[in-house]
Formats: sequence, C-alpha cells, structure tokens
Amino acid sequence: MFGGEIFRRCVILDPMDTPQITAYLKTYCGWSAGVRAVLAKYNLPYTEKDIIQNPAFRWEMETKSGQPLSPCVEINGQMLPDVSGEEVEKYLIDNQVIQPSSSETDVPLNAPCPSEVHEGEVKLRF
Repeated sequence: MFGGEIFRRCVILDPMDTPQITAYLKTYCGWSAGVRAVLAKYNLPYTEKDIIQNPAFRWEMETKSGQPLSPCVEINGQMLPDVSGEEVEKYLIDNQVIQPSSSETDVPLNAPCPSEVHEGEVKLRF
C-alpha cells in the first residue's frame, strides 16, 4: 500500500488488453464490496482508493465524477459514478472488456450498507 492506494495484481496474458481501473470505494460498504467482488471474479487488476481513509481520494472522486456518491469506478478513462457491482459487471461485458462468467461471488453485488455504517459515519462528523 502506498499513500492509501491499494494495488491489485493478477497474471495478464496480453498487457495491451489490460483495462486501467481505478475504484473509489468505502472501507466498509455493501456496494463497495460488490464492486470489489466483480473485479475479483474476473481477476481484473485495479487501483483502490479508499475515500474514507483518505479524504483527498474523496475530493478526487467528486471532481472526476461530478457528484459525491460512491462507489465510483473509472475504467479506461470512463467514469461510472455511484455504481453497484452489477452495474460494473454489465458495463465491462457490454463494452467487451470481459466475457460473461457464471461464477458466483461471496458477497451480493448490489447491496446497501447497513444503516449502522451510515449512522457511524454521521456521528464521526460531529
């Protein structure tokens, strides 16, 4: 980990086809977990920027996406704002970045954060 960024690695047969992915995620969040699960399901390398642990990453995400909701995933320069794992998977398939897979993930791809997580974040701001 360098400066709060987490770099994920995998074996790529053709580096020219490797998508450049940056995921702006929360440390603990159902939707962020879904995005992580999709990227892991397809063994896609990505840079994770935790917007909770590093406020500069939140600012960067909001500047690039034009809005404050997360997760946001940038794939080859295309920003997907406020997305679920299902939406990321659909984008990757529709844009022929990946081939569909019937493999299951260990977490739901479209699940909200428990309300305690949001309440905890609000309490920390006061």
